[in-house]
This record gives sequence, structure tokens and C-alpha cells, in this order.
Amino acid sequence: MEAQEALKEKENSSPLGGGREGASFREKLGVLDKQGHREWMYPKAVNGWYYKARTVFGVALLALLFSGPFLRINGQPVLLLNVLERKFVIFGVAFFPQDFYLFALGMLSFLVFIILFTVVFGRVFCGWACPQTVFMEMVFRRIEYWIEGDANQQRKLNAAPWTAEKITKKTAKHVIFFAVSFLIANTFLAYLIGTEQLQKLITDGPAQHLGNFVALVIFTGAFYTVFAFVREIVCIVICPYGRLQSVLLDNSSIVVAYDYVRGEPRGKIKKNEVQAHGDCVDCKLCVHACPTGIDIRNGTQLECINCTACIDACDEVMLKINRPKGLIRYASMQGIRDKMPFRFTPRIIGYSVVLVLLLTLVTVLFAVRKEVEVTVLRTPGMLYQEKDPRTVTNLYNAEFVNKTFHDLPLELRVKGRAGQVRMVGNNNKAVVDVPKQEVAKAMFFVDMPKNQIHTPNTKLTIQAFADGKLISEEETSFLGPVQ
Repeated sequence: MEAQEALKEKENSSPLGGGREGASFREKLGVLDKQGHREWMYPKAVNGWYYKARTVFGVALLALLFSGPFLRINGQPVLLLNVLERKFVIFGVAFFPQDFYLFALGMLSFLVFIILFTVVFGRVFCGWACPQTVFMEMVFRRIEYWIEGDANQQRKLNAAPWTAEKITKKTAKHVIFFAVSFLIANTFLAYLIGTEQLQKLITDGPAQHLGNFVALVIFTGAFYTVFAFVREIVCIVICPYGRLQSVLLDNSSIVVAYDYVRGEPRGKIKKNEVQAHGDCVDCKLCVHACPTGIDIRNGTQLECINCTACIDACDEVMLKINRPKGLIRYASMQGIRDKMPFRFTPRIIGYSVVLVLLLTLVTVLFAVRKEVEVTVLRTPGMLYQEKDPRTVTNLYNAEFVNKTFHDLPLELRVKGRAGQVRMVGNNNKAVVDVPKQEVAKAMFFVDMPKNQIHTPNTKLTIQAFADGKLISEEETSFLGPVQ
């Protein structure tokens, strides 16, 4: 009882839980030794329920990722993010720089969603859906287990001298790592330039598409370096989301947590001895299975990515010693300490309200978004001209953004007045051809009878029609002498 009371005291002193070593574990990263040098991680393979569930979910994500560039909606890619040419297609809908406000609001909504999700569920995204974790644990780590064996075998292999066997295994592993990185790089490049351009790079050769080839080489090198060498350092040091964890989490957040109330004090099980300690037998399998080298029994830590490997490792031990599973589980620190169920806090409710409002705004703006945008402005510095004794002319600049996937002939008309539109350089016709997914600029005259002008600055509405259908109305002004 005294040990449990002491642990509760330490836990209460830390908003996210502590262990029997106090806060000393927070003074260094789990991937560093006592001299501050990086300590290579050899996480032990687990095969519990959570690992199997993550495998199914990870395979589904990988299938979606690799098939994504080839999926089409109405003949268009599901996702294309061509930053250099400023062409963006999301779910078969084209977006242009003029739609940047939608992108900004969408990113803001996504940020609020991440905040809300983290406040409630901690870093579950990192453990289940983050590309870094999915690729590392579901692809590269499995290749490593297949070639080099489990954690102990990998340690022995790395410590052994360079024999033919070691050279063969290391070479095979890194060749496969590089090949997989090359495949991933091709997939990411397809999302940026499209499958058509990627096919041209393959068929025409690098010399004809040098820029795309350089991007492919850079992507391949980056992925290979990250998954072969950098690994968990990305989650601990590089990823900003991990740093946000300490700001966003509180005692009500659902995280991968150790039930210290049930588990302490720790002790080994001895035959024919009445158990006088908690359920934790101090086997340290949860530590050995952790890909970032932490001891989850010390409480929630910056390095924890909620991968659930420690849960599977601990559950396996609990089954062997006839104890209930869940000594390490998804729970809140408040729930463990006070044995309280999850509840919605004012912070969660506040974030939820903001998120709903943002999503509503984005939905409405998407619904009213125009596929063709028309901008009409009077040519600066130009006054009216008298075409003949009965007609006055004004010159206008126009910009047309065609966000559709087919060419559009746009006809301009003057609304509600006896005015006439004449395009400059188009035989005075009132039609301008706007290519698909392009921005076209044009100049045109508006001829107005003098008897229609009653003020020096007359309000004018220019209508744009495509195939006889009104698609846009733009307000402008018309200068002329008052009759």
C-alpha cells in the first residue's frame, strides 16, 4: 500500500503520469545512451491482436496509396498536386490558385481536427495511419525480420565480424530497401506530375525529362535514408506533430497507458508463493517491443507513438500468468487513477464546435464554387470613345479561368441594355475560346447607344454564356457623356 501511495503521489505531480523512477527518464531520449550517442533500436516482434489489426489497416492504406494515382473519377485522377504547374485535382475536381481560400480553410479545418483528435485520442494517428509508421513497421521492419531475424538475431548479426553470410544478408536487405524506396518515390511522383508524365519519363528516358528524373532520385534517396537509417528519429525529433503532443494532451486524453494502480509494486512470480505485489512481473517485454526505446510504465512520453506494441507484448505475458489482459491499454491517466470512464471535457466540446463550423463553411464554399470564373475590369487610364455620333465605346480587360476538363467557347453579352460586345482580335465577335484547365485573357469593347447613358458612370452587367447556359455575371461600369 505504501508503494502504491508513493506512486500515486508521483503520478499526481505529473500531468501525464510518472513511474517509480520519478522524472529522471524525461532527462534523455530512449534512443540515446548515457554518453548521448544514438543507440540503435532492435524492437522485438509482436503478434498480438493490435498488431494484426494494424496490419490489416496498414495493408488497406498501402493498397489505397499505391493504387491512388491510377484511380479515376470522370476520367480524372482522384488526387493530383502539381505544384510547379499549379494544377490541382482533388476527387476528380480541378482547383486553381484562385481557389486558394478553399485550400486554406480546408487546411485550417484539418489542423483543428488534428488538435481535437489528439486532445481526445492522443497519438493514435501516429501508431495507425502515419505514413512513416505504416511504411516502417508494415514494410521495412518486416523485410528486416525476414532477412536478419528477430531482435536478438539482429544484435548478434551486427556484432559479428563481416563474414560472407553477414555481407549477403546486409546487401540483400539494403538492395530491397532501395527497390521499395524507388517504388514509393515513383508513387509519390505520380501524385505530383500525374501517371501520364510518369509514363513518359519511363518510356522517353531521363534525358527528355531531366527535372522529373532529378525529383525521382531525390525522393528515392530521401525515403531510403529515412527508412534504412533515420527511422524513429523522424518521430522523435523531426516530426512537429510529436512536439505538439505535450501541449495538446491532458489527463483526460486517451493514450497507450500503463495501469500503475493494478501493476505496482512490480515483482517476479515465484512458485508456491502468495502474490504480494501487483500484476507487473517486470519482464520488460513492453520495453523490448517499443520501437522508440521507452518504458511505458514511466508514463506518457514524447517518444511514444501509440503503436500498441507494448500492449500486445504485455497481454501475451498476462495470459501466461493467468492475469486479465489490459495492464497496458488505451486509457486516460484520469481514468486509471480514479477508475472513471471517458467523458467529454469543455475543451473537447469547444474544439468540436469550432470544427463543425469550419466544416460547414468549407462545405458551403465548395457548393457555391464556380467551375468557370470571369473577371471584367475597365482598362485603366482609358476614357470613353465616340464610335459615331450615336454610339459610345469603352474598352475592358477580361480574365477567364476554365476549371473544367473541356474547352469552352464563352459568349459575352450586356445584360438589360442595348449594348454590344466586340472582342479585340476576334473579328469583332463576342466569343472567346478558353482552353480546358487554363487561364485566358482578352480585351473587348462595349458599344452603347448615347440615349442609354444617363449618368457619367453607368452600372453595367456583363454576362458570360457557355453553350447557351449562363455561367457568370460580372458588375462593371461604363463611362460616357450624359445626354
